[in-house]
Amino acid sequence: MSSIAGMSLGGGKKENFFFCLIEFYEQENRWFLKSLNQVKDESKLTNDEIITTWIEGTEVKKMIVDFPLSKPACETCELVCPGMNFCPQPEVEEVRREISSLLGEDQQLNLKNPKKYEQERVEDNKIHYTQNVLSKDTDQHILSKSFKRKLKKGFVPYWNRPIDFWVWRNYYDQMLSLFNISFDSFGNVSVMLLHKFNYLLRHLPRDLSIMESSTHLCLIELYRANIIGKKNLMDLRDLNVATLARVQIAKAIEKKLNLFIYEKDLELISKHPKAFDSFLLALTGRNHILGQLRETNSAEFIVPHFA
Repeated sequence: MSSIAGMSLGGGKKENFFFCLIEFYEQENRWFLKSLNQVKDESKLTNDEIITTWIEGTEVKKMIVDFPLSKPACETCELVCPGMNFCPQPEVEEVRREISSLLGEDQQLNLKNPKKYEQERVEDNKIHYTQNVLSKDTDQHILSKSFKRKLKKGFVPYWNRPIDFWVWRNYYDQMLSLFNISFDSFGNVSVMLLHKFNYLLRHLPRDLSIMESSTHLCLIELYRANIIGKKNLMDLRDLNVATLARVQIAKAIEKKLNLFIYEKDLELISKHPKAFDSFLLALTGRNHILGQLRETNSAEFIVPHFA
């Protein structure tokens, strides 16, 4: 039997965290959502103590979170800063080179045949937004106007990590279209949460392996594999039907990925966005166990690939 946990860690001081544990029984080739625990306000333990108790009690060895596990280049840099456009850090230089290459290739296509360039842009936008937002990755066609603006705005080494650029290249247009967001490592993370997480790490078991992922990328990959539909994703943005959308997504996952979910846990997933997020992170962990992941530029950041 193999087990892995998911826990969404964003939110405020009184955030109602959920800890989702799924187990794999190889002989039956069946997955079970073993537990979906939530922090209770009436508990005598602090949130950090509850999380530690959960992990120690289940003896889980691997956990997926949606929280930055690595730091931006500026955080550990001790150089006299020459400015972000001249940063000599290798990881920043590499991203700058790749951005310059993408923009250069796009400019050459435009200069070579402006009319054809605009025709292909219109066609790509039609495919990308109207028919199937997943037919190509963001950098595999004429760059969209929004993605070009993002690249020209640049990579900010005190805010971004190389994984940000990897996500932009592969998912920028899709995330903007489906969720109306982009991806930035510290976009919704406060300084207080960063310190709180670093404190929590010091109290977790030393043999616990923690990896980072994104619930939005998991949803996109579920959609890419035809496990869920585009309407499910659009409904998540509508407060009036989001509860139903979470139920439908969980049931589709249960049916198509051979994962059993108890009714009480299904109810929690439907009512609490944080429970839903933790469930998706645990699902990403399932793919880690199976070795079904997309190749990224970070050993700590994983993205599921649903065959």
